[in-house]
Amino acid sequence: MPASSNATAKPAINAHNPTGFSGLDSTGFVKIGAQLPKLAGILSESVQALALDISALDQRTLLLYLDKLLLWNKAYNLTAITDPVEALTKHIVDCLAIIPHLPAGSLLDIGTGAGMPAVIIAICQPERRCIALDSNQKKIRFIKQISSELGLGNVQPIASRIEAHDGEYDVVTSRAFASLHDFVSAAQPQLKATGRLCAMKGKAPTQEELQELENEWHVNTIKLNVPRLHDSRHLVEMTRL
Repeated sequence: MPASSNATAKPAINAHNPTGFSGLDSTGFVKIGAQLPKLAGILSESVQALALDISALDQRTLLLYLDKLLLWNKAYNLTAITDPVEALTKHIVDCLAIIPHLPAGSLLDIGTGAGMPAVIIAICQPERRCIALDSNQKKIRFIKQISSELGLGNVQPIASRIEAHDGEYDVVTSRAFASLHDFVSAAQPQLKATGRLCAMKGKAPTQEELQELENEWHVNTIKLNVPRLHDSRHLVEMTRL
């Protein structure tokens, strides 16, 4: 389903102002202020290419998140990517690409790291409750801080291993697991009976991986077209048989 927008003021996106927010107000930006017009343009073009309905205000919030990600990167060890354009594409736009494929309902993101995709989804879909789960205390502190600063009341950061977490969700996501089997094993106790597992992967699952799941899960592999990203990206959706 397409992302919904906040109900607050939404400057129109038009040909004369393709980024969608008036004057590219740099207030609050510390790390990427000098590149803000370029980054805003890339983000706006990517949103349109993905056919997402994300308001100018929410696009600005995504860029503020990027700014804070890069600003606090050294302190919290958040990402190996330090170039703003590359980080925008490989982190934010990469996460945006799965939004049209997500069913409605509560979402648990396992191994969320700096909040991807949980925080990205929460910004774009303020009506969705997003649980950002990671065992790394420092990264969860970062998410708590930026959620407060960005006014993300629908994000709940939790510092815990998945095995110690209790809850049931409509959607469980992750981009942290190398093994599809390991993701399913860890995530299924937290999935509602009618829920959906959504694994963000580079390459499509192998035939061997699919055979491991075929007796219990219906697997749908979606090839994602991430704007400006030439690497392979797939979303693997799984529902119980």
